Amino acid sequence: MILVTGATGFVGLGVIERLLKENYFVRGTVRREINQFTGKVDWIKIGDINPEIDWIDALSGIDCIVHLAARVHVLDDNAEDPLVEYRRVNVDSTLNLARQAALAGVRRFVFVSSIKVNGEYTHIGSPFTAHEKPDPQDFYGMSKYEAEVGLLEIASKTAMEVVIIRPPLVYGPGVKANFASMMRWLTWRIPLPFGAVYNKRSLVALDNLVDLIVACLYHPKAANQTFLVSDGEDMSTNEMLRRMGEALGKPARLIPVPVGFMSIIAKLLRKEAIAQRLFESLQVDSSKTLEILGWKPVVTVDVALQKTADAFYASQKK
Repeated sequence: MILVTGATGFVGLGVIERLLKENYFVRGTVRREINQFTGKVDWIKIGDINPEIDWIDALSGIDCIVHLAARVHVLDDNAEDPLVEYRRVNVDSTLNLARQAALAGVRRFVFVSSIKVNGEYTHIGSPFTAHEKPDPQDFYGMSKYEAEVGLLEIASKTAMEVVIIRPPLVYGPGVKANFASMMRWLTWRIPLPFGAVYNKRSLVALDNLVDLIVACLYHPKAANQTFLVSDGEDMSTNEMLRRMGEALGKPARLIPVPVGFMSIIAKLLRKEAIAQRLFESLQVDSSKTLEILGWKPVVTVDVALQKTADAFYASQKK
């Protein structure tokens, strides 16, 4: 049986749907009662994840864990001490679960981390790799890296294997936040000032990330490894908007405003973090994943964008 934490999130639901299709027995942890996958998933209500949870019931009969529950990265964090909160959820709570899992005889712990462990940006043609020294720049990335270190230490002292996956931005049917806002702008035909942005960024489609997660559950060579993942095709902000517009049937209206000018405006508005994601490059080299696991993306960027667009329109009709 597979335990999935963060089971009702964007990635969690994708993982559960795939596991059920492959006839795995699945248990999922949730904050509150839900009615999704009724009769197919063994739901365990644990409330908000914290370092004091007793996981004994959730871990009974579990062979592998996919750990997705986390305090996610937010651009405008209003917590009194964000680093403390990130560590409480992403580090202390993760390691609490891992220690109990090892004692319960869980065989493998798949931890979905973040490319932010590697850093915030790359130079074009010099992608992040799984072998280089981590360089997290914000509290979220730091907490994910600290969790990785703690998990590998637990793995070194127990029989439980750990697999770490660091994805970049994940998109796909049901995506929310900035990607969903981008789709709304495109459907509204709002002119966007990104016609002169020629950076390079790696993304990963939900189908591709889920496929890698499932592969890491049982692949013998995945044990105690760290993998980077992407769609294998990097795009500029300009190109991504154009291709997303094509998928939506709403050609992007892009104005070539100089990046330097927009960066100055973003700084004045204290939106440097958003500007970095729009203008800087962040490329990922997932060759280690291919070499060790023989894994490659199962969907292309255009197919994934079309699925995302179709789901976006379907959600507008509800």
